[in-house]
Amino acid sequence: MPLWQHERHESLRTMRWQEQRARDLIERIVSDTESHAGPWPNHPLDGADPAPRHELYGGACGVIWALHHLQQRGAVKLANALQSAQVLRLLEPNRALMGHSQGAFGAYLMGDTSLRMVAFAIAPDDTQAAAIAHLVEATVDHPARELMWGSPGTMLAALFMQRRTGEARWTSLFRKTAEKLASQLLWSQEEGCHYWDQDLYGQISTYLDGVHGFAATASVLRQGRDLLAPDQARTWEERIAATMGRTAEWEDGLANWRNQLTRPRGGSKLMQYCHGAPGYVICLAGFPGPALDDTLLAAGEAIWQAGPLCKGSNLCHGTGGNGYAFLKLHTRFGGTRWLDRARAFAMHSIVQAEDALAEHGQWRFSLWTGDLGLAIYLLDCIEARDRFPTLDCFFD
Repeated sequence: MPLWQHERHESLRTMRWQEQRARDLIERIVSDTESHAGPWPNHPLDGADPAPRHELYGGACGVIWALHHLQQRGAVKLANALQSAQVLRLLEPNRALMGHSQGAFGAYLMGDTSLRMVAFAIAPDDTQAAAIAHLVEATVDHPARELMWGSPGTMLAALFMQRRTGEARWTSLFRKTAEKLASQLLWSQEEGCHYWDQDLYGQISTYLDGVHGFAATASVLRQGRDLLAPDQARTWEERIAATMGRTAEWEDGLANWRNQLTRPRGGSKLMQYCHGAPGYVICLAGFPGPALDDTLLAAGEAIWQAGPLCKGSNLCHGTGGNGYAFLKLHTRFGGTRWLDRARAFAMHSIVQAEDALAEHGQWRFSLWTGDLGLAIYLLDCIEARDRFPTLDCFFD
């Protein structure tokens, strides 16, 4: 069985890197996004429901975060000032849309936590910080145990808040969540490694990937290892290296991963951020030491050989997201090869976005699934920066 589904990929368009074309598209996306503000329409590629979305992952919160981020980095100057109240007004409709009218709704990518963090980014406020701390605390025991809905996501929020404020309460919340996750680890005798299960969407899963799975949680623990005791950090590194190394599947010097540990080896695999090698590389390229180097390089080569994704230019399951793996490998290994590959995917993504605009008559107004994420990827290709939006950076 091949390491990826060839029908999901297309041939790379051969074009030279054009920085100005990338900057022009960033400007176009931002300008049109501002002109459509309040609320941004859903996109046909994001489902048949025309109702606008509000969360960080695919809705208005992510759009506002991206606009703020691009302006903070000097890539654009917004025509309209962003207001924290604009974000906080999304709390109630997002809860209604997600069906969470009762109790704390931490859910980093889908719930209250990131909405309040974006409001805090625009206008730091003790009330918002206290509300975020409450949400992190309330999510520690969440059974999802993954980035989108569960405690790894709110642990990441605590890490971002700690980096932003330096306050001890965020370190404490990060450590508390890490300890809980350690107590929830399961052991696979067959694979000889640790893993988590996730209670998601009405079923128990054993995801390994970069959104719902082990790699995403490992990324958060890796980024915050300085907040842990040295022996705890070393233990996590040993566990992460074992699980990611032993679950990789190899073919002709290339590597990819199945999306769930309990699924048999050799089955059909995806090659995109949310399920497949791009997510593993993005989450683990900053791993300390050389233990995963060979696997990371083999995965990067597989991403390149697979080529751009047919599903478009977005981050979660598109060409831009896959390109971030090359930026990560460029940072880790140096040279020009990986940066050149990232920029080749960027040029291909530009054409994909322009073709989709011509077909559907609108930009895709979302961060993880749309054109705002692409704009940030293009900027990172210009600056040779590898920080994946809202996974590696939030307040900068």
